[in-house]
Amino acid sequence: MTFTYQYARPALAVDCVVFGLDETDLKVLLIQRGLKPFAGTWALPGGFVAMNETVETAAQRELEEETGLKKLFLEQLYTFSAVNRDPRERVVSVAFFALVNIDDHKVKAATDASNAAWFSVADTPSLAFDHDKILGVALERLKGKVRYQPIGFELLPTLFTLSQLQFLYETILEIKMDKRNFRRKILSMNLIEETDQIEQDVAHRAARLYRFNKKRYNTLLKKGFNFEV
Repeated sequence: MTFTYQYARPALAVDCVVFGLDETDLKVLLIQRGLKPFAGTWALPGGFVAMNETVETAAQRELEEETGLKKLFLEQLYTFSAVNRDPRERVVSVAFFALVNIDDHKVKAATDASNAAWFSVADTPSLAFDHDKILGVALERLKGKVRYQPIGFELLPTLFTLSQLQFLYETILEIKMDKRNFRRKILSMNLIEETDQIEQDVAHRAARLYRFNKKRYNTLLKKGFNFEV
């Protein structure tokens, strides 16, 4: 169908901030652009929304096309609409963010991305468009939400140690936590359960493994439970 509008319309795009965590740092997934503008520059995965897509569908498609990641849970972050944010034309972008366990998601560049890789959020290159700003907003959202929602568990393997959990919060919040106080507070919430398994193939003394009980959290949430780290 052909339409004629009295006013010019901006193009609509999506950009995705995908965070992961390894044993050293908080990471963000970036792609290296294969096309102009900013060819060869690192950027967030994303692209234009097709006429038959929602922004959510477009975000999932772009992630799969450019990085190989499929069916991630994406949360809408913010809309970026600076007039000159894209040198090609007037483009408004709806940004999303996701948290993943790096070991469960192997990335592979495709379509207009010449490369895809994880970067430390503390040492990212200068990004294309306004993606530095988008990443900054996503980091602030993550730091805020991780304090009052147990979203951090998405970054961990299904079975984890208490040291891994403490490292997660210290890394994201950029603070040092007292080991004894942290463990007492986390265990008192009754949201993680001890398993009969321990770490394997480690140089130090093997630690007990725990798992997050999401069903118990949802039950407590309905009763007014307040998660706070």
